[in-house]
Amino acid sequence: MGINIEYIIQDNPRGLAHAVAISQDFIQDDEFLMYLGDNLVHSELYQFVEEFKNNKNDAFILLTPVEDPSRFGIAIMDGSKVTKVVEKPKTPPSNLAIIGVYVFKPIIFEAIKNIKPSLRGELEITDAIDWLISNSKSVGAHIIYGWWKDTGKPEDLIEANRKILEKINVSKIEGKVYENSTIAGQVIIEKGAKIIDSIIRGPVIIGANSAVSNAYIGPYSSIGNETVIESSEIENSIILNNTTISSIHMRIDSSIIGSNVNIVSVNKKPKTLNLNIGDYGNIELPK
Repeated sequence: MGINIEYIIQDNPRGLAHAVAISQDFIQDDEFLMYLGDNLVHSELYQFVEEFKNNKNDAFILLTPVEDPSRFGIAIMDGSKVTKVVEKPKTPPSNLAIIGVYVFKPIIFEAIKNIKPSLRGELEITDAIDWLISNSKSVGAHIIYGWWKDTGKPEDLIEANRKILEKINVSKIEGKVYENSTIAGQVIIEKGAKIIDSIIRGPVIIGANSAVSNAYIGPYSSIGNETVIESSEIENSIILNNTTISSIHMRIDSSIIGSNVNIVSVNKKPKTLNLNIGDYGNIELPK
């Protein structure tokens, strides 16, 4: 993409403010944008940064009204200024959630040096912002009312996947689609992928070197690389890399399946389920 990326790794998950602190030698005296990677925002961030510069704030945060503010850091506003922030309050003082996009001046490093870990043992970026406010620094905010998604829950990730796939406006087929297959809607099939005796109904993306055989891949499905789907039906789902799904005779819908997973139907007696499920897994079996 023509850009240079430098990674600075936390030794442990010590909080967002800690992540900022260990980046000080890299950032030095620059103003900087902080964007949490599990957030999707359909707003123009260039305008957000320009507003920060024009208002001469020390910090600038992006907010949006939410129905469940106890899940988020929350801001209290007085006009265009933020007067208080609190991390995931049990009794939220407002419904304006901090949605994971910030612009800071280097004064934030001083703020982080003056805060202590929270009850969960992390240095909270909300505490650092609150330190700025308590020390008469200017903290502003921009409120958005458009689509935004924190992908922290499975259903949110599936919805985010739908939104991204809706942006496919031109089909791109670089893999091999055999004559006995049907492609409908906007579909991306990456290099090395093979579609054999199957129906693909977009919007869908199928990753490189994957094989889809005698299968149906329905709308809003993302299939990873090196994945095999045969004699099965999938819709509105995310399937990650190096996974095999074979001979499943019920449609897989609204599902997230990780990497290196093997889901197959086998004829054996006794008829038992053999499950290997990670933390926080969810399986629903039709009666």
